[in-house]
Amino acid sequence: MKYIQIQGVEKPISRLFMGTGDLRKIEEPQRLMLDAYIKAGGNAFDTAHQYRGKELVLGQWLAETNLREKLVILTKGAHHDDGSPGPRVNPQAIRKDLSESLERLGTDYVDLYALHRDDPTVAVGPIIEELNEHIQAKKIRAIGASNWSYKRIREANEFAASRNLIGFSFSSPNLSLAKPKEARWEGTVSADEETCDWHAETQLPLFAWSAQAGGFFSGNFAPDKLDDPEMVRVYYSDENWERYRRAVKLAEEKGVTPIQIALSYVLYQPFPTCAIIGPRNPEEFESSIQAMNLVLTAEEVEWLDLKKEEIGR
Repeated sequence: MKYIQIQGVEKPISRLFMGTGDLRKIEEPQRLMLDAYIKAGGNAFDTAHQYRGKELVLGQWLAETNLREKLVILTKGAHHDDGSPGPRVNPQAIRKDLSESLERLGTDYVDLYALHRDDPTVAVGPIIEELNEHIQAKKIRAIGASNWSYKRIREANEFAASRNLIGFSFSSPNLSLAKPKEARWEGTVSADEETCDWHAETQLPLFAWSAQAGGFFSGNFAPDKLDDPEMVRVYYSDENWERYRRAVKLAEEKGVTPIQIALSYVLYQPFPTCAIIGPRNPEEFESSIQAMNLVLTAEEVEWLDLKKEEIGR
């Protein structure tokens, strides 16, 4: 396993986060997969207050295994779809969601806490101040933003610096080799070229959700296969099919699969990255480990992303 460090978190953080969005209950297949993840050195879990019941399932597994202090837990709050309708990015929602998340997880702190959505009409000051109160209370070790634009993150961190407060230590937008034509879900943000340039400049770590673009590179999709409306709406474009073609070609040269190339692309950005993955069994997890251990050159990454016409050999 490979790791990164986040300011405020003493533990090293595995570059492959285990996602819990599809975790319904811990039965034998899930237990085997989680065992394989831990055995491989994985220690980071991604969950959210808005993921119906997932925090409870994860909390039960943590209690059974007694692994809490060895693991890094990232949870998220202040999602628009939790509680009252409409934007909920405010101190009251943060306080409520964090308290409920801690109870569900059966812990008195989370290593990483992110705001799940943004409301650009809300000033960043009260949000940063509220999150810092929870850091001071030792309920949170480090804070970040999921689905915030880099400009809002920059504004929040400038406010924090001006008040001698702790700012966002990471961002968690979508980042994948296949570029979405439009938001996959309402209020979500994908890292475009300008965002990636900012991350390269600041070296702020990025935790990528949908790092494998919903399986776009799995071989299960084709330009004339239109039975998945969401994939068609979000990812079907001439540019993405060219990225797919290049991923297939590079995979053949390296003796791996296109979806492994796509995951490796996310992990070989010019700034610190982690990928949130959702394997369904140990075999799929092993595929992700192999992708993490692939070596891609900066030139190959640029070629995959259509920024170069050829790779010099």
